[in-house]
Amino acid sequence: MDWTIALMGLFVGLLVGLTGVGGAALLTPILVLVGIQPTVAVATDLFYNSITKLFGSIQHYRQRTIQFKLVLYLAIGSVPSAILAILLLELYPPLHAIQETIIKHTLGIVLIVVAILSVAKQWFGRMEGSRLQNKPLEQKIWLTIGIGAALGFIVGMTSIGSGSLFAIAMMFFFRMTAAELVGTDIAHAFLLVSAAGIMHAGFGNIDYGLAFNLLLGSIPGVLLGSGLSAKLPAKPLRTLMAAIILISGLKLI
Repeated sequence: MDWTIALMGLFVGLLVGLTGVGGAALLTPILVLVGIQPTVAVATDLFYNSITKLFGSIQHYRQRTIQFKLVLYLAIGSVPSAILAILLLELYPPLHAIQETIIKHTLGIVLIVVAILSVAKQWFGRMEGSRLQNKPLEQKIWLTIGIGAALGFIVGMTSIGSGSLFAIAMMFFFRMTAAELVGTDIAHAFLLVSAAGIMHAGFGNIDYGLAFNLLLGSIPGVLLGSGLSAKLPAKPLRTLMAAIILISGLKLI
């Protein structure tokens, strides 16, 4: 039991509960900045996220707020792409030699993009009534698979984006209710981070003790933050979180 790590998990969980901002965008850079090896930070975060997304998926399945066809098409692109990213870093010698540097710098760039998109999403809202958004899913199968492949590669390399980037993509390209957006996002994220986590487990990159201590803190943190979120203004909090993510990204580049 490491109380320092548990408190870190509590802090991240509290902020996630308060703002809804993805945990990976907060946790992975914090782990790297406190000295955890980037590969281990990414792998452990994927394992940690797999457990949390499982419980979220079960809840949304019960609520019938998951669009399973959309989850399937996204996963057809994202899961192989994430696996490819991990295999390239682990097995292709020129990339493996500078693996930690690649992950750290890519992590920084993705954090900056996530921060900018998060602010845009909060202050400019979702795109309503576009022709592409209104098309049925059957007419956007290859677009959906392509989105999955592009973003899945990023998630496999950095652990970030399984929630935030995919949620933003779904918000702009697909028509669904707010509850379906969240449920579909979480269900797909579970498949994606689980597949990537299994790959990292095979290479021995996951620190299970670290993940366990983070979970001990983050679960009560999320519950506490969720309870407080109704009493605090959402937009300023999420904008503040985006600023923190942006600063973390700049420090990692």
